[in-house]
Amino acid sequence: MKKSLSFVLFFILIFNFQSLLAQENELNEKLTREQVNDSIQKMSRFSIYKDNYFITGIPLNEKVDRQSTDVKYNISFKQLITRNTLPWDTYLFVTYSQKSFWNIYDESSPFKEINFNPSIGLGKPIYNKNDRLTGVLSLMFEHESNGRDSIYSRSWNNLHLSYRTSLSEKSKLKAKVWLPFQYKEGNPDLLEYIGLAELTYSRILIPEKLEAEVMVRKGLNWEWKGAIRTRIYYTPFKDNNQGFMLELFNGYSESLINYTDEIHSIRLGYVIRSKDLGLLN
Repeated sequence: MKKSLSFVLFFILIFNFQSLLAQENELNEKLTREQVNDSIQKMSRFSIYKDNYFITGIPLNEKVDRQSTDVKYNISFKQLITRNTLPWDTYLFVTYSQKSFWNIYDESSPFKEINFNPSIGLGKPIYNKNDRLTGVLSLMFEHESNGRDSIYSRSWNNLHLSYRTSLSEKSKLKAKVWLPFQYKEGNPDLLEYIGLAELTYSRILIPEKLEAEVMVRKGLNWEWKGAIRTRIYYTPFKDNNQGFMLELFNGYSESLINYTDEIHSIRLGYVIRSKDLGLLN
């Protein structure tokens, strides 16, 4: 199956991209500065950051057995340190994410890899000339490592800038660029696989029920050494921040320990997502 499934879903999602950008009736639906400030004041200081999920599946490019079939889960949260009280309507926050790969079906159920990912950042809502929210800009210092030593140690740091915006009522786009440092000791060729940026596009297919998302990342080389991650979210519950997730991953750097290995996998499971204005995360 290789990359074909992800590419098909990717092109379905971006098919109407130009028409979405041209929609003029979006202006009246955007949040005002007062609404954003009020929402920041009322939101919980402790909240979900990235998707929290527990998914299981199989590889698509190697033999399926107890060693290759696993569980992947992610725990991620955010703590607001300040609200929008800093200069230029910025707010300070810290985050922590932990992504684990668990060989639960193997004898003794060992953990294959755990990636620890703390960060601290400044967020700033961006408004247009009519004082309507157009997106959220974040500047963050981020560390990621697998907590191991010797030849199995993998870690890197980065200072990154991200911008998240709504293209339409049903579509969102997030662009993220990073300046990496202190990474060459354990993984000197890391940038050949993760590059310097990634782009994530999401589209609501059925309101409060079905959503699709594609993340694209390209390594710093002439070969294809990046990643395409496609996710389908289905929400059957009244509380629409939780449901089921189907994930297709094709490419490199799914985890730090095997960032040079090409992975093709499909997993399905349970997910809890952030509800912070849909943008402030």
